[in-house]
Amino acid sequence: MGLKLKGIEYEYIEQDFKNKSPLLLQHNPIHKKVPVLIHNGKSVVESAIILEYIDQVWEGEGAPILPKDPYQRAIARFWAKFIDEKCVPPTRKALWSRRVEREKTANEAGEALKILESELKGKKFFGGDQVGYVDIFGCFIAYWLRTLDQVVGLDLFTQDKLPNLCRWADDLCDHSFIKENLPDKERLLARLHAHSQTTN
Repeated sequence: MGLKLKGIEYEYIEQDFKNKSPLLLQHNPIHKKVPVLIHNGKSVVESAIILEYIDQVWEGEGAPILPKDPYQRAIARFWAKFIDEKCVPPTRKALWSRRVEREKTANEAGEALKILESELKGKKFFGGDQVGYVDIFGCFIAYWLRTLDQVVGLDLFTQDKLPNLCRWADDLCDHSFIKENLPDKERLLARLHAHSQTTN
């Protein structure tokens, strides 16, 4: 998504997670996972590092991913890390664990989402009026979490509980460069429904 935001042409190679390709294993031999950016024959791994690399290498192209101001840049990194460490793990656990274990992890996820809800008050996106670093990190929440929530029925992500986050998620998923990079909703729902049957 960072390359899209910058308007940089690239080749996207889909990966089969059950049968990882030699290319993926060659370019990310330690973690053996996506995303991996291959630029000039060299690999850059991990989402946060890739986004910062893109922003620096193509600094004069397209929209900035991170703010120019050092303090605002630090704040953006903080919220991206908060999403990655405090929001994603408990929401994944709540949505993928067996039904009897879900309530505890759902409460933990709900508390983290409330903090993000407060941070978005009065803002269209986390960085202001334009999609940026934190919003890209938040795509899991905006699209995947709401879809997973629909499948499992935990009501973690509702208009009543999180009006700012719901409005932000709608705006983010409706943004042209985000929308064209999201998986098909019906296919995703079918996959998630099938998986949820194995965890009940």
